[in-house]
Amino acid sequence: MSDAILALVVITALGFDFTNGFHDTGNAMATSIATGALPPKVAVALSGVLNLVGAFLSLSVAATIASGLVDTHLVTLTVVFAGLVGGITWNVLTWFFGIPSSSSHALIGGIVGSTIAAAGSHGVHWHGLFSKVIIPAGLSPVIAVIISTVGTYLIYLLSRNVPGRARSHGFRIGQIGSASMVSLAHGTNDAQKTMGIITLALIANHSVPADAEAPFWVILTCALAISAGTYLGGWRVIRTLGKGLVEIDSPQGMAAESASAATILLSSHFGYSLSTTHVATGSILGTGIGKRGAEVRWQVAGRMATAWLLTLPAAGLVGAACYGIAAGIGGTTGVVVVFAAMIVGVVFVWLRARKNKVDHQNVNADWEGRVVPAPKTSEPVGV
Repeated sequence: MSDAILALVVITALGFDFTNGFHDTGNAMATSIATGALPPKVAVALSGVLNLVGAFLSLSVAATIASGLVDTHLVTLTVVFAGLVGGITWNVLTWFFGIPSSSSHALIGGIVGSTIAAAGSHGVHWHGLFSKVIIPAGLSPVIAVIISTVGTYLIYLLSRNVPGRARSHGFRIGQIGSASMVSLAHGTNDAQKTMGIITLALIANHSVPADAEAPFWVILTCALAISAGTYLGGWRVIRTLGKGLVEIDSPQGMAAESASAATILLSSHFGYSLSTTHVATGSILGTGIGKRGAEVRWQVAGRMATAWLLTLPAAGLVGAACYGIAAGIGGTTGVVVVFAAMIVGVVFVWLRARKNKVDHQNVNADWEGRVVPAPKTSEPVGV
């Protein structure tokens, strides 16, 4: 029985990793797509490859997820499974509405919620949750805004005598490098979360010791899942980040991507499970503040901030409810029922999304809906 549940947990975890990939593609590539530095399909393919590579570079965040947030002695496979369903549910719903919310916090909220439902509040390491999740969640977008604002201001100051056409062309080339760094950094941070969850499930099933690191097969499958999701591209979220917050020019795009990469890589080094979405959004907002005369759509930013505040509790409630249903029915049957309900829900949302489709062909439509083709890199457009 436990092996069957473990298999469903692993499948669900890889499904979450896949949604994490397409939900967060915009964090790395939205600005490059918006400015025309990279064609949409090329951008998501490059991001997918670099996410794959980045997943092998660090395991610090995986260790935080596996043992730093909940008491592994109280966690069961059903708890892990219910938490994953909570994370997937929030990812799919926010993707449908084009809201760049945190996949990281959706996952953590789901796991914390299901743990509380199963074992009570004492099953959660509250100090670890606050120090390694909530505090970084509050600080990371602020830090990204500051770095990006200063960087944008300096870029325009130092390049003020460069002709607009030449400046745009040069910074679009630079964006390829900076966007690649964000994708690589995303792999070092976000792919680790699912590795940690699967490792947590293996610990709960007594398949590995309590202090075990993620096995190689876990690292490989998680890396492949997130890179596949990234390649498909979460076009609805890419559109919001690339067109909804600020009308971005190539110097701003490079500043935003550089600020995001620096913040994410630093957090991965210290094992902080921050949200790459929060960082990317803060960086993009910073470019609007740092460029004189730029328009920032604060209403869109406020809508996103509201979703951020709801992510942990909403995913937690879904995780707790799913645990209650699965445990109430009992055994493998309970897990299968919840798994089937999740699949039905995901398919329903996907079918609804197709009625108002966003893809690589219309991702650069302006915010009012008129399609504006992205400038080609071989034909630079002045700033």
